[in-house]
Amino acid sequence: MNRNRKAFRIAACCMAAAVTFGSAPVSAYADLTYKDVPVAGAAAIMSVALENEVEVIESASAGISKNLADYVSAAVQEAKGKKSEYADIAIAQVDNYVNVRDKAGEEGEVVGKLYNNSAATVEATEGDWYKITSGNVTGYVKSEFVVRDNEELAKKVSRRIATVDTETLFVRTEPTTESDVLGMVPDQETLTVTDESENGWTKVSIEEGEGYVSNDYVEKSIEFVTAESKAEEEARLAREEAERKAAAEAAERAAAEKSGKSGSSKASGSSRKTSAPSGSGGSAVANYACQFVGNPYVYGGTSLTNGADCSGFVMSVYAAFGVSLPHSSSAMRGVGYGVSDMQPGDILCYSGHVAIYIGNNTIVHASTPSSGIKYTSPANYKPILAIRRIF
Repeated sequence: MNRNRKAFRIAACCMAAAVTFGSAPVSAYADLTYKDVPVAGAAAIMSVALENEVEVIESASAGISKNLADYVSAAVQEAKGKKSEYADIAIAQVDNYVNVRDKAGEEGEVVGKLYNNSAATVEATEGDWYKITSGNVTGYVKSEFVVRDNEELAKKVSRRIATVDTETLFVRTEPTTESDVLGMVPDQETLTVTDESENGWTKVSIEEGEGYVSNDYVEKSIEFVTAESKAEEEARLAREEAERKAAAEAAERAAAEKSGKSGSSKASGSSRKTSAPSGSGGSAVANYACQFVGNPYVYGGTSLTNGADCSGFVMSVYAAFGVSLPHSSSAMRGVGYGVSDMQPGDILCYSGHVAIYIGNNTIVHASTPSSGIKYTSPANYKPILAIRRIF
């Protein structure tokens, strides 16, 4: 359809609105789309969606009922699809956490905690309290402890992610299937989105750099940190304590089993001699991992000598200490327990990547096919999504 003709048609409707519809109740137009509703206003400027574009039209000065004006405004905004994904989101801005209560008031029972920079959806307002839903928690928080409808802050504390929905996804250097493959990522890996402006393609961050993935093979969403219920907190603390104890016992058993063996071993297919793990703490893990620097990167591999990918490397290093970890960098964001300070042996999680911290602001990791297992410093050479501690 010719866009100028369409714009003229809408403008004509605007000028005739007061005569045709006057102050009729808005219910009279309940079944009309924004294209059918005539519009008028006092020297107003109105944006109308036209086939995925926005046409700005100066409407004629004429009277219009407030109900009809409100209806038209809402209809146009809905048609334009302009409601932000971050609408009605409240972000906690506190030193540690704000209590979520079962009713609006200090006398309400605490049902959960909304930690600093965590997000919640505002369901209703009761005085100076918000009724919110965050994760598995629904309750009330005092409005002074959260910031609502601040898209800039919401974007800052969240992560736009693309979750892989195919067995192996190629990340390409350009948004075409003919371009070179920058890297490969496995099914259910979550990658940080850096740009969505290319039609049918999304730019994501992986260890090799930023590249493009087809929208046909990813599911995109926004990832926020959410509230923790009392039951979830109790279960998490108990699980973390059990994992710490199990990890320490496993490491001690592994060290005892190998203490009577030779201090070095020759791995099949490799001429390099490697030392068996000794000790049971994070420093022992870091020391053990460092001896494999220079060995190859192999996608899907788990061999510390013949080739491993990033999660396979971390998994196999910890397996030497009797600790079982998943072969997935995304899944490793949930192992052990989260910390904010880095210590040797900690697992650092990035977008589509994982590494072991060895101290002195340095990590050891199976980086890329071209670089193999190597050291990288500083540890925050790219955004760190989580720090997980096993010991």
